[in-house]
Amino acid sequence: MTCIKVNDLNKVYEYYKKEAGLKHSFKNLFARETLKKEAVKGISFEIEEGEFVGFIGPNGAGKTTTLKMLSGILFPTSGEASVLGYTPWERKREFKKIFSLVMGQKNQLWWDLPAIESFYLNKCIYEIDDNDYKASIEELSEMLNVKEQLSIQVRRLSLGERMKMELIAALLHKPKVVLLDEPTIGLDIVSQKNLREFLKYYNKQFKTTILLTSHYTNDIEDLCKRTIIVNNGNKVYDGDLTKINDILNSIKIIKLVLNKTIEKTDLIKYGDIKEYDGFNVTIEVDRSNINRICQEILNEVQPQDFSIENVPLEECISQIYKAEGI
Repeated sequence: MTCIKVNDLNKVYEYYKKEAGLKHSFKNLFARETLKKEAVKGISFEIEEGEFVGFIGPNGAGKTTTLKMLSGILFPTSGEASVLGYTPWERKREFKKIFSLVMGQKNQLWWDLPAIESFYLNKCIYEIDDNDYKASIEELSEMLNVKEQLSIQVRRLSLGERMKMELIAALLHKPKVVLLDEPTIGLDIVSQKNLREFLKYYNKQFKTTILLTSHYTNDIEDLCKRTIIVNNGNKVYDGDLTKINDILNSIKIIKLVLNKTIEKTDLIKYGDIKEYDGFNVTIEVDRSNINRICQEILNEVQPQDFSIENVPLEECISQIYKAEGI
């Protein structure tokens, strides 16, 4: 079943140009130059129920704008979108009960109150049954290991603890669609891993459709089988993240640990030398010649250690950004 359907969605922002100084401030009162910024340019995609999809791109690519349109916060300039049959920007009461939007850089909890107070407010807003509310608080706080922090003021919690509380607040009403905008931003490695494990479990347990934006490649690799990449407002890739390397690159990386120092000039014949310190060497080689080159290196160089790797995923994604599509 199709859960989210987006067709030729566009969003254009209008803003005004103003130069510095009092003179230009007065001038702008009577004549202002209007400029336009196309944040989203004709994006189309479909997401099935229960999918966990990564939505990535560089800063200013249109990710957050798209999520805000899917949540009904923003009206599109043109195009169509449907979330479980609802048009988001119509903001119908029934629609508001089936989705959640979590933004890593925005707080929905009351800063000076314990998180449990904000949870109770959400209970009243979403008209959650008392027994369901208590069961949800118990289950979610147990899974996220924050039961002891429920009665502590939000401003006194660590960043990782606050993010967990934000997730609990967003999931209390058991939404069928969850939009996550950089939920792990600023978290340490352990907190990121714990949050990913929770999201993976929650998606599997409740079949919740999740659309995730993140600048951390580990988040996307660990959680999402499918990834949509956007750049400059355009969709440039939609598919399995692990296949990007095969699509983009005709290159393999060979890493060597040498038994003895070999001159860099003697290694150039194998490929493009990316790193060299006399004993550790990284060489880029053509994928089509990998077998022959490996055999030559083993026979002629006889390294202490030898490994073959793909081009790092971050570099592949960077190539997509530069090429604006594959």
